[in-house]
Amino acid sequence: MLIYLHGFKSSPGSLKARQLGEHAGRLKIPFACPALPIGADDAMAQVDALIATSPTSPTLVGSSLGGFYATVLAERHGLRAALINPLVPARVNLDTMVGPHQNYHSGESFTFTSDHVAQLRKLDMPAITRPERYWLLVETDDEVLDYRHALERYASVRQTIVPGGNHSFTCWTDYLDDIVRFAANR
Repeated sequence: MLIYLHGFKSSPGSLKARQLGEHAGRLKIPFACPALPIGADDAMAQVDALIATSPTSPTLVGSSLGGFYATVLAERHGLRAALINPLVPARVNLDTMVGPHQNYHSGESFTFTSDHVAQLRKLDMPAITRPERYWLLVETDDEVLDYRHALERYASVRQTIVPGGNHSFTCWTDYLDDIVRFAANR
């Protein structure tokens, strides 16, 4: 099973989520992309429950904030995780995100609070325990997150560094087959 975890202000309606879901469907691979709540505690509980009910050991694929969540969950459950331009909370001033926001796909408004920041900080871990379970994919012209923070945080894992691009990881479709192979541990 593949579980895709979307980023902040995103949803299962994102292009990456839909493309991965369609690709997994063509290959008859079970796929899930939950609509993650704003609070990290609620998001973790939701995905923990999804993992617990999965008939097979899933592989996590996470983008941006979803990449951070995928890391936490991979460590917690001993899973594999492909991380796309992931958030590294220790290297970002999350307080600048406090305030009103709007979901890119649904248009729904929400408020990101200092409590949400505290929940994210509480989840951050000092180290990756089994680097062979991870694959980091970044583009160097990410306008939202400094890709070098991810390179430092995930220095011991398999890394794909693509020159140019942006935070959306513009070459996403070029890696769908490779992500599926990674998920299958091939």
